[in-house]
Amino acid sequence: MGKRRIRLIQKHDSKIQIVGVDTNEERRNTCTKEYNIETCENLENLIYAKKTDCAFICTSPLSHSKIINQCLKNGINVFSELNLVADRYDENIALAKQKELVLFMSSTFLYRDEIKRIKSLVKDTNCLLNYTYHTGQYLPDWHPWENYKDFFVGDKRSNGCREIFAVELPWLTDVFGEIVKVDVVKNKISNLNIDYNDNYLVILQHNKGHKGILAVDIVSRKAVRNLEIFGEKLYLSWDGSPTGLKAYDFEKKVENHLETYKKAEQLKNYNKSIVENAYLNEIVAFFEAVLDNKLPIYDFEKDKKILRIIDEIED
Repeated sequence: MGKRRIRLIQKHDSKIQIVGVDTNEERRNTCTKEYNIETCENLENLIYAKKTDCAFICTSPLSHSKIINQCLKNGINVFSELNLVADRYDENIALAKQKELVLFMSSTFLYRDEIKRIKSLVKDTNCLLNYTYHTGQYLPDWHPWENYKDFFVGDKRSNGCREIFAVELPWLTDVFGEIVKVDVVKNKISNLNIDYNDNYLVILQHNKGHKGILAVDIVSRKAVRNLEIFGEKLYLSWDGSPTGLKAYDFEKKVENHLETYKKAEQLKNYNKSIVENAYLNEIVAFFEAVLDNKLPIYDFEKDKKILRIIDEIED
């Protein structure tokens, strides 16, 4: 994620001076060569040596809270990747307010054009809706270059299913309303060397009356994201790709693709559902918050509510 953020910050504004902080010398050398940036071994040295305005926290989730706190105490605006746990949330929220700094929470799907289109169609449809949504990918395929026990999904507190819930629930809540009730069936059906459940079937009820079935897993050998939204006046389907959003015309009895991007930026070595546009849009939103005091569409307060729901699902 750090590399992606570097690349897209440079695309957004090449004048921004970037310093990559990493304890791993090999990663520092790689980023110096690939992106022509300065690097530093630790945050303390960087803060001492340079006036720093903003920090993008792209380390493993369980390390975020301490780094965020350190940055805020030194007057640095913060962009945080998914935290997955609410460690020091209240403290860091209060500290950011006290120092009048931006504390920005990533939720990339909220910046995807497909999600914006889905939200608009759901809002304009005057009827209650149901949805079924399956999203999953086999855990060893997440980082094929390393063992899944060697990065954050190996830890029960920041496990793979929790990561998926943290990605999906913010936009589902934004589209269908606050979640008011959850019913859960879960267990472990794989031989993966993990100490947590590897699949969940969750029924979600929203305060607007909509309801859905959410299937989350880390056992699906094919990476999938399959959504169906249905009701008396609307039928939508989406396969997670930028060209995969379709609406059913029930008068003509045909399904039509809905155009969502003028040009979807995608990298060849990534899954079809990964769209660079959304990551760039999110970075732009962060700098607008820093420079123009524009309120972000997602924040730590909202994320705290989502993490409570994930806790309830897991418990």
